Amino acid sequence: QVQLVESGGGLVQPGGSLRLSCAASGSIFRVNAWYRQAPGKQRELVAAISIDRSTNYADSVKGRFTISRDSAKNTVILQMNSLKPEDTAVYYCNARTITHKNYWGQGTQVTVSS
Repeated sequence: QVQLVESGGGLVQPGGSLRLSCAASGSIFRVNAWYRQAPGKQRELVAAISIDRSTNYADSVKGRFTISRDSAKNTVILQMNSLKPEDTAVYYCNARTITHKNYWGQGTQVTVSS
């Protein structure tokens, strides 16, 4: 049974940092990613990391966010620095298996506000 357990959201001031974690279990994942959805907007890809550790970022977060994988802990980390109010959203962990099945976490709120 696939499980994605997220942690690390919260409230932070502009310019601050947050670290999101997604503990993934139950399968071998070809791609792990973080998406976000702000009120009134579509869900968008923030960052992705493949099984070969190649990464992909949304233009809006390049240079500020870093996605990484701790294989020993089956955990994917999204380190978010220099946060802006426009980064405020619900962040969702996503995992795609080697058989192309897609799974989502429950979401964690990130609020950037002074």
